[in-house]
Amino acid sequence: MALVYENMPSKEKKLKQIAKVENMLSNRSHKPVANQFKITMQNGLEVFQSYETIICIKDPRNNEIYLDKNSWDYSNTTSRYRKFFLQEDTKTTKEKIKKGIYILEDLN
Repeated sequence: MALVYENMPSKEKKLKQIAKVENMLSNRSHKPVANQFKITMQNGLEVFQSYETIICIKDPRNNEIYLDKNSWDYSNTTSRYRKFFLQEDTKTTKEKIKKGIYILEDLN
């Protein structure tokens, strides 16, 4: 049986399984970083959120990457953790946007 909201036995378990939110970790200290989050949804989507802004969504069901068209390269801090989330440098990300491999959307 698939783990879906309707099949979960209690309200508490239902709410816990909708999404898992983790702080991103510092490359230097390996400690959680404030305001930089990786969110894993029940359906497999992975979301990178900086403060209250969704920066990137990875959809493993169809291997698509969505970047927020206004905020994907907003600041040095956002870029640092986006690079970690995507496991690539900004130059590679820009090339993939240009080639249409990554999709720019308004995610917020």
